[in-house]
Amino acid sequence: MSTQSTQSTIANPAPLGLLGFGMTTCLLNLHNAGFIPLSIVIVVMGFALGGASQIIAGIMEFKKNNTFGATAFTAYGFFWWSLILIWINPFKGIEAADSMSMGYYLGLWGLFTLFMFIGTLKHNRATQIVFGSLTILFLLLSLANFTESDLIHTIAGYVGIFCGASAIYNSMGQILNQEFGKTIMPL
Repeated sequence: MSTQSTQSTIANPAPLGLLGFGMTTCLLNLHNAGFIPLSIVIVVMGFALGGASQIIAGIMEFKKNNTFGATAFTAYGFFWWSLILIWINPFKGIEAADSMSMGYYLGLWGLFTLFMFIGTLKHNRATQIVFGSLTILFLLLSLANFTESDLIHTIAGYVGIFCGASAIYNSMGQILNQEFGKTIMPL
């Protein structure tokens, strides 16, 4: 019985994951910065594009044997789903999240993201910007919850809009550069 080496024939899942992350992050942080209310629009975007698309991209990255992409997209996809569950709290008898709990929750995501940022030091500059700004975003949101500071929360919103926009740029850059076979959008 012989073993054959097969090359993956699936498409690059990173643009899908980055788009799901970027668009959802922009939308939520338009709320954090005070431009729009927290509404069903953000919840549904978080569930569908932020959660589901990133989980799908993460599973595809596992298939491509990309541990970094698989971990990042799957974890952040489940971040969106967990955040939605925190917001709607469908569990009877469980106390709603308080500022201290949210501070620790967001702080742990910031710590995870910091380590992922270190991993991006072997990646392109665009990916470093996404993860660097996301680390700052999580740490600011954590601090805003610990201090209950509206000002820090608003500043975090602006950082989040930048972070989301950088992920959208990264996604579009990967797609257009591949489609045209040359650098259209530098990464």
